[in-house]
Amino acid sequence: MSDDSQSNKKLYQYTPEEIIDRFDTDTSEGLSAGEAKKRLERDGLNEIKQEKTSKWTILIRQLNNVVIYILFAAVALTLGMGHYSDAVVIGLVIIANTFIGYYQEVNASNALEKIKDMLSTKATVIRDGKRMDIPAEEVVKGDMVYIEAGDNIPADLRLVHAENIKVQESSLTGESGSVEKFEDALEGILSTGDQRNMVFSSTAVTNGNGTGVVIAIAEETEIGKISSAVSEQSHKKTPLMKEIDQLGKNISYVILGVAALLFVFGLFIGDYTIAALSLAVITMIVGSVPEGLPATTSVVLAMGVRDMANKKNTIIKTLPAAETLGSVDIIATDKTGTLTRNEMTVQKIITTEGEYEVTGVGYAPKGEVLKNGEAVNVDESPILKELIQSGYEANETTLEQENGHWIINGEPTDGSFLTLYQKVYQTEETDYEEMDRIPFDSEYRYIASLSQHKKTGEQKIYIKGSPDKIFEMAESFDSNFNLSHWQDIVEDLSSQGERVVAVGVKSLEQHKEDIDHDDLDGGVKFLGIVGIMDPPRDEIIESIKTMRTAGVEVKMITGDHPGTAKAIAEQLGLAETVNAITGLELDEMSEEELTEKINDYQVFARTTPDNKLQIVKAYQRSGKVIAMVGDGVNDAPALQTSDIGVAMGIKGTDVSKDSANMVLANDDFSTMSTAIHEGRRIYDNIKKSILYLLPTSFAEGLIIAITLLMQNDLPLQATQMLWINMVSAITIQFAFIFEPAEEGIMERPPRDTTEPFIDKRQAFQIAYVSILMATLSLIAYDWLIEYGANQATASTMVVNIMVMSKIFYLFNIRTRKLAFSKEFFSNKKAFLIIGVMLILQLILTYVPFMQRYFYTEGLNSLEWLIAVGVGIIVLLVAETDKFIRLKILKKEE
Repeated sequence: MSDDSQSNKKLYQYTPEEIIDRFDTDTSEGLSAGEAKKRLERDGLNEIKQEKTSKWTILIRQLNNVVIYILFAAVALTLGMGHYSDAVVIGLVIIANTFIGYYQEVNASNALEKIKDMLSTKATVIRDGKRMDIPAEEVVKGDMVYIEAGDNIPADLRLVHAENIKVQESSLTGESGSVEKFEDALEGILSTGDQRNMVFSSTAVTNGNGTGVVIAIAEETEIGKISSAVSEQSHKKTPLMKEIDQLGKNISYVILGVAALLFVFGLFIGDYTIAALSLAVITMIVGSVPEGLPATTSVVLAMGVRDMANKKNTIIKTLPAAETLGSVDIIATDKTGTLTRNEMTVQKIITTEGEYEVTGVGYAPKGEVLKNGEAVNVDESPILKELIQSGYEANETTLEQENGHWIINGEPTDGSFLTLYQKVYQTEETDYEEMDRIPFDSEYRYIASLSQHKKTGEQKIYIKGSPDKIFEMAESFDSNFNLSHWQDIVEDLSSQGERVVAVGVKSLEQHKEDIDHDDLDGGVKFLGIVGIMDPPRDEIIESIKTMRTAGVEVKMITGDHPGTAKAIAEQLGLAETVNAITGLELDEMSEEELTEKINDYQVFARTTPDNKLQIVKAYQRSGKVIAMVGDGVNDAPALQTSDIGVAMGIKGTDVSKDSANMVLANDDFSTMSTAIHEGRRIYDNIKKSILYLLPTSFAEGLIIAITLLMQNDLPLQATQMLWINMVSAITIQFAFIFEPAEEGIMERPPRDTTEPFIDKRQAFQIAYVSILMATLSLIAYDWLIEYGANQATASTMVVNIMVMSKIFYLFNIRTRKLAFSKEFFSNKKAFLIIGVMLILQLILTYVPFMQRYFYTEGLNSLEWLIAVGVGIIVLLVAETDKFIRLKILKKEE
């Protein structure tokens, strides 16, 4: 067998004889058992290898962030100093954060496992001159493999014999119909979908039979290349996760820097022992670091994800993917089965009697034939009646109902004629029985059926096929046939993205038992032409309109012909002007050129899996956040590389579902607009929760820093700060889970992920609220100490001041409008959550067990009144700032 490097000639360019010689095999004998064994040992099994990440690795990975490092250091120092209760509490915080991350990641799916499972389990090969079934993983290069209707193809084959063979390749190429295959050599550089003498692993034979030489196994097959591409593509961190990670790092570095300076300052002034100073600095770090940040984000995401699954038919596999929807600029989607139904449907019929429309979409026989908007009685239109009968008889497909869904076994085009017949007659029964058939073949491009009337014995040849072939027969039958007129109609229908089929009939005077092509000499009576389309899903157009209003562009990526795809795109309203480009044209562009021009196109036709990956990466290089929607094996690498991969739950392959971050459970693309709305709401609420969390953390750090600078006793313990940061923050922040979307959320453009997560105005608000909380807390603490309270009582009041400030500040942060407006009661569950938090504060303050671990004591009514008063002041100051800002914005408008 020659080495591939010895020739630049593509395998589909070889003749059958050349391919047999190249792989050193034989058509009738196949490989010998000994030779097959040698090749198996040399090339390995026909299976896709994969590596799995252990659960221990996933668990350890959760500990790899700055916040956790700081908390570990705090545990070590508190243990070294004998503060065991503090160490235990901090350790529990680490455990909680670690397991939240672990359970998110351990639920991620493995696409490679599903790709491996898709390989057929058995293969029929010819070895030592005998046909035998062997396990598919034992197929080797050079094996002669026999395939027939119903078989899954075990490896990539170059056909050397083909008999009316058709293969369903939509899961690999995206093309909706079964593809005719033949054995002849091809010329030129062709995409996977155009290699008509090749059949590929994981696709299925729908008609005919053939024999092929195995030219690629395992990772070398087209599906194997996809597997490799999937394994090479790691899920990118979502924009929000990047922003939160960076925010956490920046905050941590600043806090550590300030802590180091305070430690040096404390040593310099010499008023603190090393132990006391270390404890103070640890307390400041623990208070200032927003430990609740990962947990808070996870809780808001998890609840949003649960709601999307229960109410929106959207299953989110990785939590951060939920908010990514809110920042999506581009949705790149497969056409077949996603934007369209993947069910060919007769839409127009044109005969010499007139033009008809057919209602109803898909294979379900629900609809009627209309002329000028009114229902037609087919019995009163003899040519139309004959055309419907002819399309039904000249057919090699079956239509049946299974689990409430109408499905076909065979060709989608044939299936559309079966549905048409049942729409008219509400039955599959017919007055004719088939005597013989000429099956469809690409060589002559028609199918003909010899049918006999069950009662009268009258015989007819019903025929349908390519318009040019039927037109030739029509001209032979009728010298007055208006060829140019019908060609114009065909061209017009084709430009609208419809597949055009011509239909005819020939009455026989002499009885026959079988037919061949000679029986069509003399032509056929032309009945008309039929326009067939894989129709857009009804609900998609309005959804795309909503997404365009929200600044989200929908792009179509398909294996179909550019003309068909463009016509569908125009029907869907993807853009005012739709521009299309093919995969081969993409291949001719440089990376820079593609990045520059990628936003000019709405339709990408005749694409390969590599093209899809090119497109996704080009959009990402151009600064766009891209969601990829698909349902086939060929979509897997792009799904995994995109910022968010979205698969179809019903018709989607397991590979696509496992490569995606999100699954549309009902296969309804229009759910995307709802998901984007929900994603934006989730992002808003996460941002609100973080803007709400930070002032308290910074206020705690400020309290310790100011105390150290003033050389006073610490007003807060480390465990008290953790209570404020973790328990109260997470509890109160449950309110953000139930926060409704802001008004006009789908009328604003996607957020710019290059802008800082916290802008200058928000940073200013965080700063003044932190200073206000810290200052008022210290004033209250000093006042209470001055009037004779002990340190534990004063510390308890400071903890409650911080919590009350958080409770009141919640009403400022939760809406962009003023708190005291109709929005005040829009989130009723917030009041219930506040009630829970108040109960927890009473437990912290009065229960002996809590007093021992958190160094608290009971408060009197005046001390509680001070805590509530400080909270009201914080709310009033923040609301005054918001009122002024809203007035300024209104003037600018």
